[in-house]
Amino acid sequence: MEKNSIPELMSVTMTRIREMVDVNTIVGQPVTTPDGTTIIPVSKVSFGFAAGGTDYAGKHDKPEEDKNFGGGSGAAVNIHPVSLLVVSPAGVKLLPVVAPPGSAVDRAIEAVPALLEKVASLLGRKKGKEDDGEEEES
Repeated sequence: MEKNSIPELMSVTMTRIREMVDVNTIVGQPVTTPDGTTIIPVSKVSFGFAAGGTDYAGKHDKPEEDKNFGGGSGAAVNIHPVSLLVVSPAGVKLLPVVAPPGSAVDRAIEAVPALLEKVASLLGRKKGKEDDGEEEES
């Protein structure tokens, strides 16, 4: 039986991650339009990996028996588009790509600034009307 080890599992896992995540994943291939504009996608890449195993003999194993190895490893890669770099004869622009909110809480948090602006403008109008009313009474 071929003996495996945690370092070998880690090495294979890291090799596979390197294959999945390269510079072309983060900064995509440029696309050129007929008018001479070049669009380059930019992404955020996050990844994680884990590995584990054992090679210890069990409590009831005979000392002369070979130890069994049990192990495993895994990896995950997450890729999110972040922006588009647009290079045109008019200049260079970085256009953000906005992903839709993932949950009701995210949507509520995104709505807070607009809500605060509306409340502030309503309070400003109300104060303006009160000020107008005071001037008329004088």
